Amino acid sequence: MKEDLLHYIWKYKLFDVEQLKTTQKETIQLVNSGDHNQNTGPDFFNAQLKIDNQLWAGNVEIHIKSSDWYVHGHEKDSNYDTVILHVVWENDVAIYRKDNSLIPTLELKNYVDKEILTNYKKLFSAPQKWINCEEEITSIDQFLLDNWVERIYIERLEEKSHLIQKLLVTSKNDWEAVLFIMLSKSFGLKVNGDAFLNLANSIDFSTVRKEKQNLMSTEALLFGQAVLLNDDIQDGYYQQLQKEYNYLKKKYQLQSNSKSQIQFFRLRPNNFPTIRLAQLAALLNQRQNLFSKIMSTGQLEDFYELFDVSISEYWQTHYSFTATSKKYNKKLTKPSIDLLLINTIIPLQFMYLKHINKLDEEQLLNTVRQIKAEKNTIIDKFNTLKVSSSNALDSQALLQLKNEYCSKQMCLQCAIGNILITNK
Repeated sequence: MKEDLLHYIWKYKLFDVEQLKTTQKETIQLVNSGDHNQNTGPDFFNAQLKIDNQLWAGNVEIHIKSSDWYVHGHEKDSNYDTVILHVVWENDVAIYRKDNSLIPTLELKNYVDKEILTNYKKLFSAPQKWINCEEEITSIDQFLLDNWVERIYIERLEEKSHLIQKLLVTSKNDWEAVLFIMLSKSFGLKVNGDAFLNLANSIDFSTVRKEKQNLMSTEALLFGQAVLLNDDIQDGYYQQLQKEYNYLKKKYQLQSNSKSQIQFFRLRPNNFPTIRLAQLAALLNQRQNLFSKIMSTGQLEDFYELFDVSISEYWQTHYSFTATSKKYNKKLTKPSIDLLLINTIIPLQFMYLKHINKLDEEQLLNTVRQIKAEKNTIIDKFNTLKVSSSNALDSQALLQLKNEYCSKQMCLQCAIGNILITNK
């Protein structure tokens, strides 16, 4: 028996609530099981119950054995003075308050359906399984599964919003500045995401706002702060950017970005940081009022059109300042735009529209459903379990499910686990 299972049983009343009695044979009528406390102090706050028809309001503490009260030192902690019921699996010793009055105790093992314990053991005694429920997950009703997928996708959006909230504080609620920083991080992809984030944070957005009308100035600003203009390279365009950056650095008193650690290693040429920075510069230059356009866009094709920008002529024939290519316009591909939408645009829309009380959750979900599902090892594994992803909402939700529930053994907090344990 584990304490988190006892919390779960108490929270969802998975026991015979009609026949409850304390270890002293007093009748218990459960009015309200209380609010589950995830912090220090009693396990459930603000519970209400009747003991022998006397109404009590206070807190409930849960242990495997009643003697755990003393093991945990609760008799010395004033936070536990308001406990009105001690819920235990096994009552091995009587528990008293500081004034020597007996704390009513409920021995729960006498009231729990054994099928719940059997289902719990089956779910958690699955060594070497990728996820605990991999043999049962396809038995879950599709309607219930779809509802859970939507819920954990919103949960994932909330988690992605944490960085946005921090950036809003540091930018004094400048949503355009936050967009620039978030876009920069996304353009850096997985390898250079943090380096691009540091780059964006090293420039006051007011500087970007002033210079983005000029594509060369924008490129010089980004490449310079990325510490990619410090070498002696005999290339005309490179030297022009150097000159422009030195002018901008002096004009805006830019500080050197010591945190920049741009990586080229093991990247395909189209994902070189030079190309990604050139694409970002082109987007900033060619799409004025970008934030307002993003906030008013909901159709996938409109997003593809919005991010369809041409990089400068130099980068159409180069991958870096020392590597040339056949001339072609290295635009953002649709899969690249999909990643931008998933990781930056949709979370930003979610936060902003909620901030101004105009969030239409269903419309937002419909936008995500227009995007193709991601392809990675986690999604592939779910596919082998016959849990498929038909769009990005599904794939993002399954990533959340695996990383935040399955891998952390959080089956008791998962709707799928709840169904399998309770058979409801």
